Amino acid sequence: MGIISLGCAKNLVDSEIMLGGAAKAGFTLTKNSDDADLLVINTCGFIDAAKEESIDTILEMHERRMTARPNQKIIVAGCLSQRYSAQLREEIPEVDAFIGLDQVSDFARIAQEVLEKEPTSAAPLNLVTRRSRYIPDYSTPRFRLTPRHSAYVKIAEGCNHPCSFCVIPQMRGRHRSRTIASVVAEAKQLIANGTREINLISQDTTYFGMDLWEEKAGPRQPVDSSRGPTLRRLLEELDAIDGDFWIRMLYTHPAHWSDELIHTIAQSRKVARYVDIPLQHIHDDMLSAMRRETSRSHIEGLITRLRAGIPNLAIRTTFITGFPGETDEHFESLLNFIETTRFERLGVFKYSQEEGSRAAKMDGQIPATVKNKRHARAMKLQQKIAREIADARKGQTMRVLVEQPLIARSEHDAPDVDCRVLLTSPLPAGEFATVTITGSQVYDLTAQLA
Repeated sequence: MGIISLGCAKNLVDSEIMLGGAAKAGFTLTKNSDDADLLVINTCGFIDAAKEESIDTILEMHERRMTARPNQKIIVAGCLSQRYSAQLREEIPEVDAFIGLDQVSDFARIAQEVLEKEPTSAAPLNLVTRRSRYIPDYSTPRFRLTPRHSAYVKIAEGCNHPCSFCVIPQMRGRHRSRTIASVVAEAKQLIANGTREINLISQDTTYFGMDLWEEKAGPRQPVDSSRGPTLRRLLEELDAIDGDFWIRMLYTHPAHWSDELIHTIAQSRKVARYVDIPLQHIHDDMLSAMRRETSRSHIEGLITRLRAGIPNLAIRTTFITGFPGETDEHFESLLNFIETTRFERLGVFKYSQEEGSRAAKMDGQIPATVKNKRHARAMKLQQKIAREIADARKGQTMRVLVEQPLIARSEHDAPDVDCRVLLTSPLPAGEFATVTITGSQVYDLTAQLA
């Protein structure tokens, strides 16, 4: 059995769970799709480009199996399947089965059923359930697709936020947290097996635990650990685990940051001084249209508190250009904010008109040429800022996690999305090292063993 995993890290965890269940049931796993009797394509359905990539991959793998392995079965899983399975079943009958997000834990049984399916069966199986409610536990089998030293831990599933550009809640359901005990048990297992970096992920990491409060917390309610489980409490429990490792938080939301969380990170021995906080825009008109449940004054105040409260902090954010109704004034306001705030890590996305989202029906849709120009200007500005920040690192020493003998990452760099530290001589992969920065290559740093 083989798998092609598309999309985000949250989807990657789902792929690992499917493979883990299959391996436990006795399936043999292969990296070569041509060798697989069963191929799983775990899709992304977040934006148009991701949907196109998913559909192209499905069709490509079908064409490939016709010559390489005619009896191969194909299962399509993930967000695209969850959202469009009925439509895809009609349009891509070559697929043998569609499964949704809630079928990942029952994958081994489904895989066996598909393998036993008669080749002459006309229509693909559609096993997708309407509402997603599943969330993994520490005892859920996983077959890791990441290097041994770095792992993603999904602490919650779903989302309660009403962002007008997003359809994630329609696919993955409402926010539902794991228990602190479950997350800690999984982290202990990973660390005991050599993991040096725990990446905490969910749609909204900072809302962790608040859905479990006896008195339910609203999406804009301040975080208060006296009321029940919170991210702060989780970090304290993870920080107490024996071992030498980093804890990294991804996908935090500006509405749920608190002074108690900032203080906890600052006091922690193991939480990386890295904050991933997608802001999407800064002009109040755009934040309101995006239904981001925050404001410019709140964001600016939060960034000030983060940088004052957590020494040596790197902030990563993302912005959307070309959102419906974005004027030149709105965009210039965003550029000015990027220039004055000087984010250590920043990405810019061109707005995608997603079917089923509120924003798709809004007036004032921006032409693609304007989106492209704004995107290019924002990225050019950030490249200048990134170069200046990297140049200022020359001569400094820093601790890095070695990814490959000549490639490492600092605590300011998340896997796959951020910068690298390029080493002048090889070091053992999967271990920490202290290096001296010798130069930079726009985004990446160069370094030698200190």
